[in-house]
Amino acid sequence: MGQSVSSAKLTTRRDCYHSQRSYSRSTVLISPMKTEEAEVIDELSDFISDLPDECLACVFQCLTPADRKRCSLVCRRWLRIEGQSRHRLSLNAQSDLHPLIPSIFSRFDAVTKLALKCDRRSVGIGDEALASISERCPNLTRLKLRACRDLTDAGMLAFAKNCRGLKKLSCGSCTFGAKGMNAVLDNCPALEELSVKRLRGIIDGAAAEPIGPGLAAASLKTICLKELYNGQCFGPLIIGARNLRSLKLFRCSGDWDKLFPLIMDQVTSIIEIHMERIQVSDVGLEAISNSLNLEILHLVKTPECTNAGLGAVAEKCKLLRKLHIDGWKANRIGDHGLIAVAKSCSNLQELVLIGVNPTKLSLEMLASNCQNLERLALCGSDTVGDAEICCIALKCIALKKLCIKSCPISDHGMEALASGCPNLVKVKVKKCRGVTPEGADWLRANRGSLSVNLDMGEHLDVTANDGVVQDNGDGIPPVVAGQIGAPGIASSSTARSTSFKLSGLLGGRSFMACTLRRLASSNGSSRS
Repeated sequence: MGQSVSSAKLTTRRDCYHSQRSYSRSTVLISPMKTEEAEVIDELSDFISDLPDECLACVFQCLTPADRKRCSLVCRRWLRIEGQSRHRLSLNAQSDLHPLIPSIFSRFDAVTKLALKCDRRSVGIGDEALASISERCPNLTRLKLRACRDLTDAGMLAFAKNCRGLKKLSCGSCTFGAKGMNAVLDNCPALEELSVKRLRGIIDGAAAEPIGPGLAAASLKTICLKELYNGQCFGPLIIGARNLRSLKLFRCSGDWDKLFPLIMDQVTSIIEIHMERIQVSDVGLEAISNSLNLEILHLVKTPECTNAGLGAVAEKCKLLRKLHIDGWKANRIGDHGLIAVAKSCSNLQELVLIGVNPTKLSLEMLASNCQNLERLALCGSDTVGDAEICCIALKCIALKKLCIKSCPISDHGMEALASGCPNLVKVKVKKCRGVTPEGADWLRANRGSLSVNLDMGEHLDVTANDGVVQDNGDGIPPVVAGQIGAPGIASSSTARSTSFKLSGLLGGRSFMACTLRRLASSNGSSRS
């Protein structure tokens, strides 16, 4: 009664191992050195076998996908635990996946995040396969579909009815249409993120069926639309998403000036708007200015937007923290718009200007009024020279990262950074012909703690302080694939940027090896 069932099992397991070791010693003649090695291996096996399934699952989660697959081949117990503890899975969604679905998801029965990707030249899974997957993964919260061109509206409806807890849907290069999208929105009330790219089944023109709002409109926080012929058919969904926080529109045709006033009248919680190569002008920016909580704004290659529209946004959106402008060399946004930002947006922390020509006048006001500016990028500007860099060095006290690309600066501008910007930690200069390696070396020598990266644009890259961790992009982490059961069917965990993996302390086989050595050393010291 004083001993639990689990401890009793462990004691029985130890007795079994000790009896096996005594039996092997009585029947096999081996050298003393080999005997000690065998004892260490036996003791290690004992320790690992004593680990509860939950602890072993935690160990597996710290490994790379390749090492997890190797571990699953050790024994049946490890195979079972590895499958039950895997929550992310990526499959090659070709048509021959269908007969393997029962065996795959009987092993990986705890999957909550699934990616189905098909090569564009191959025949992908159909509605029956997707429905079968949804029946075996009722707890699915994330689904990514890539180039699954054989899925129809009926397949999306069957999936949505079985996976009502879905929180994130990302689909690209698929051929189902508005009915399939509406099926998801009507049956998945917990949906928070929706990303749609090149959805081929949406009809262009006046006959297009509107999408949304559906039950998911109340929970949606992020909507991202890319490369849609008729992206405005998502208008009812955007307008109905009262709790929307982030709206991203990339290369979606249609006149968005007509839609933005309707959106901003109904949706007041937006804090982030990305617009790239869409038809929007100052009329749309005027409507966006009514979003008083806006913190992040990206205007990328929208040539109809001018200083007037940017000024309207700056005047009302005083919480703006990040501003990215790609003027596309149109010269429609310049000093006047940036001065308006400097006057009203004192919380600005990040400013990226591409193809914009600011002068010392606007840069000085930005530096003086935006005391929290930490990240600044100036790219493809014909007016940013040594005088402007000297102004930045003198005024931008909080600046930590500076990027200059294709600007007419020289070594004199680099010299100004040696004594200015006291909080500066990283400078990146690319394709600035006036800056020489000698100038970068001089800055490096006079400010040793500063990371200086100089790219001459001629296959010559000079980098200082190689130990400094470089910034990563914002893209979706890659999904690594491996084989399961049959050729052409892949399964993997998505690469996660955890602190364990970044530090390398718990990286793959090295982690297992270190653990085994530590157990061996502790076993040896206990015997001595």
